Amino acid sequence: MLFKGLFENLRRFDAYPKTLEDFRVKTYGGAAVTLVSGILMFVLFISELNYYLTLEVHPELFVDTSRGQKLRINIDIVFPKMACSYLALDAMDVSGESQIDIDAHLLKQRLDPDGKQISETPEQHKIGETEVASTPPPLDPNRCESCYGAEGPHHQCCNTCEDVREAYRKKGWAVQNLNSIEQCKREGFAAKVEAQKNEGCKLFGYLEVNKVAGNFHIAPGKSFQQKHVHVHDMQAFSGVKFNITHRINHLSFGNDYPGIVNPLDNVYERVNESPRVTLVPGAGVSVVSTNFWNIQCIPDNSTSKEPGHSCRIKRNSNCEQNE
Repeated sequence: MLFKGLFENLRRFDAYPKTLEDFRVKTYGGAAVTLVSGILMFVLFISELNYYLTLEVHPELFVDTSRGQKLRINIDIVFPKMACSYLALDAMDVSGESQIDIDAHLLKQRLDPDGKQISETPEQHKIGETEVASTPPPLDPNRCESCYGAEGPHHQCCNTCEDVREAYRKKGWAVQNLNSIEQCKREGFAAKVEAQKNEGCKLFGYLEVNKVAGNFHIAPGKSFQQKHVHVHDMQAFSGVKFNITHRINHLSFGNDYPGIVNPLDNVYERVNESPRVTLVPGAGVSVVSTNFWNIQCIPDNSTSKEPGHSCRIKRNSNCEQNE
């Protein structure tokens, strides 16, 4: 009896009393209103849920006052018709700093003509370096071989082909014939270049540059400076026809953050082979320094009797690109 009286009192609070079945009239218009109302409520629920789960970004412009910091450039580029032994990456900026044949944090993956990997492990080598097919005969470690007229304060002896080429580079000279240099003949430099002639290369990793205007480029041949002019020595590859068709899998500046768009990702540049003209594709990118703060708020009951929230800020620096 007690529970029955309780339910009777509870039923009096019903704000939507039901009419008798005899007074109900069901129409097509009422059914349509019901369906439209149900669909509208479902759409509003999904949109509000999506808005709640979507990351909210508040842009704000300010002057970057940092000095002496380096900018990281992440690259992943495939050259299907250019061997790894030919490619060099150089970076220059308006401050006068030049980085020649960068290989500190870059790896090269050799590819066959079908684009498949030749070796499982990527390599990190300089221009002209390849695997050594056989073990050369032992040489006198105290020997001092000729630099062929390019001797200088830092190169009195040139015991390897790379030493001779480096000495010539510092002099601003070009090596005319590698087969005339005993060190290069002994190391089989020309044969190594010929062995990779029909291969491709995947260049990936990162380089660090100053936060000033500048450029970086990937080109065949060892580079050097001569009378304030940047030159690539391609005498070592005489007779080789270059095709710099490439695909940019990834090119970004700084660290990634949610919502970033890299305009040069998945860009394919095909260069038609021509006996008269060599095309050099390039892209100009305006880099905008960007700081991304990830604000995470969590319940905090340790410092106050009343429940509250504490926020932890995680900073992520990056650079947006405008092609």
